[in-house]
Amino acid sequence: MPSAFTPHKTNPSTQYPQAWERAGQVKLLVLDVDGVLTNGQVFIGENGKELTKAFDIQDGLGIKLLQKIGITTAIITGRSSKMVLGRCEELGIEHVLMGVENKALALDSILQSLGLKHADCAVMGDDWPDFQMMKSAGLKVCPAQGHDAVKEVAHYVTTRCGGSGAVREICDLILKAQNRYEELLDQARA
Repeated sequence: MPSAFTPHKTNPSTQYPQAWERAGQVKLLVLDVDGVLTNGQVFIGENGKELTKAFDIQDGLGIKLLQKIGITTAIITGRSSKMVLGRCEELGIEHVLMGVENKALALDSILQSLGLKHADCAVMGDDWPDFQMMKSAGLKVCPAQGHDAVKEVAHYVTTRCGGSGAVREICDLILKAQNRYEELLDQARA
């Protein structure tokens, strides 16, 4: 049994061999919000409106690290939220589509604006509304707590839950697959 002080290392090429190669090709990371960037809970106040959202700080750093190596991040979500806009502004995420019913069309729009193909993007979703935008993505990712049907189509299922570092996990996988992780880690340690 490993000690609590033994670093945990995941080997995606063993459990998810297709994910490693696909992560090496990613130029765009597309994220759902509720259940991916958050834990999926919605707190409604007396006025019937959403009160708050909690975002994982490590997910934010993962997104910034991808940006540092030229990988764009986009948000496609079915709900609209000023809190999401604020977090995206803070992280420098320029492609934010909210209140979207047809996420596949939204993804096509972003890909066209960036001159990219479906094979160039990773899409992370957690539930049925994400199926259509995940369908043709080069890398399909689902957080640990995601719906079982979404896990079945995913190339990679994170060990962490949405809102608890799942996005950082996929960012790290992409950085490692593109041989940039150690370089960025060395810069952080310097």
